[in-house]
Amino acid sequence: MGSLVQKPTLGEKIFDASNYIFLIIFSLLCIIPFIYVFISSFSTSNSVWPSGFTLDAYKYIFTTQTFIRSLGVSAYITILGTFMSVVVTALIAYSLSYKEIPGRKWIMLAIIFTMLFNGGMIPTYIVVKNLHMIDTYWALMLPNLVSAFYLIVMRSFFSNIPNELIESAKIDGAHDIIVLIKIVLPLSLPVIAAISLFYAVGIWNQYFGAVMYLNSPEKWPVQVILRQIVILSTGNIGDESAMDADSSVFGQGLKMAVVIVSIIPILIVYPFIQKHFAKGMLLGSVKG
Repeated sequence: MGSLVQKPTLGEKIFDASNYIFLIIFSLLCIIPFIYVFISSFSTSNSVWPSGFTLDAYKYIFTTQTFIRSLGVSAYITILGTFMSVVVTALIAYSLSYKEIPGRKWIMLAIIFTMLFNGGMIPTYIVVKNLHMIDTYWALMLPNLVSAFYLIVMRSFFSNIPNELIESAKIDGAHDIIVLIKIVLPLSLPVIAAISLFYAVGIWNQYFGAVMYLNSPEKWPVQVILRQIVILSTGNIGDESAMDADSSVFGQGLKMAVVIVSIIPILIVYPFIQKHFAKGMLLGSVKG
């Protein structure tokens, strides 16, 4: 009895080979810049092509008080901001997942409207100033507390949780908060992990908000300090009090080392939630 498995045709083989070649080339284009930055961070040369090996740039970074402080600031606002954003997004998404909510359609239209139009930079600054958040960390977390896109993704995920589970819990006497905490959220770990990562990366990488709202250099997050190093490259890390003439010797290596140090926290976090990441975005975006 012959095999039921059909052998791929020549056209299919060429198509598969082309896909592999394209994906390999695309992967290399994505990876090579990171490899170059990593190697350059250990380089003793200021030329385009790195050469030599030294740890002086990393030693300088981790002994510079301003940079260490900025890492702490970024970690603080990222952890707290991500937690608040996920909690508020989950509460709103859970409420809007109920079809019985009065005006649900109009609320969703209003949320979608914010994805297309916003007040702009100056009105946002006026709101932040009138709320007395200038030069506070709240200015980096509250204005972008909820993303309309992530809210819609999470609401779509919640909407596809079997209604029988929720109804049975309510029959047993559980109110909405208990249902959310003990039933909905445990079943929604994939989408929560994915959205948490997006929120965390956005807060960790924010630069413009810090420049606009923070006047005190000691409150600057790591991305602003990175900008100071890249532009000044003279050791003026954060403010004039942090100037160090020896840092000018590091040149290109110092800039690259700061880039590596600034992305390490996100690289460390990602593997722990990677298994939930793709599943969460897929289920939350195609269902509903």
